[in-house]
Amino acid sequence: MSEEPKPRRRQARGERRIAQLLQAAANVFCANGYTASSTNAIAREAHVSPGTLYQYFPNKEAIAIELGERLLHEMREAHGQAFTPENLALPLPELLDAVVDPLIEFNCANPAFLALMHGSEVPGRIAEEHDELHATLLTRVQEVIAHYAPALPAEDRLRTASMAFATFKGGLDLVLAAPEGAERDATIAELKTLLLRYLSPLAEGQVTTTPSR
Repeated sequence: MSEEPKPRRRQARGERRIAQLLQAAANVFCANGYTASSTNAIAREAHVSPGTLYQYFPNKEAIAIELGERLLHEMREAHGQAFTPENLALPLPELLDAVVDPLIEFNCANPAFLALMHGSEVPGRIAEEHDELHATLLTRVQEVIAHYAPALPAEDRLRTASMAFATFKGGLDLVLAAPEGAERDATIAELKTLLLRYLSPLAEGQVTTTPSR
């Protein structure tokens, strides 16, 4: 009976070590990019020996996959909180707050997400899951567009959603590059203003087709 708690203690220590290594990997990927990072650099960042690292992960790719899957799970939770039926019933300015804020908060708290997902030579498994997440987010944006402009043809709705999504992603890069504090807050506000001005005609029922060229 006295032996039973020991496996649980070993498991808890192992989970803490894995979390330590993943955080170190996130720091290294952010600083150097995925391709230029190495297991030795991750071990140094975690203040452990390479041998200790290899007890938990066989190579850099395995670390990236584990980190990527955890971040993707958290990102799915973030956009799940954003695109809800309750939020869809809000006026457009409040809807933008409800959708944009949790996505920006996640990316600011996890800069490794973009560094890993957009890096070159990222493991294919991560790229595939990221593409699936991207498609899901784009679908959610199309649902928002459809809510405000139900008469908008499907191809125009997709185009509008794609433009809004691309605008958000471009603005997100500026948000992450801005110093924390007043400057970052101002950049977030500017991004919301841009999205609001682009989408307001839809919310006001002024657009039923794409403007002619």
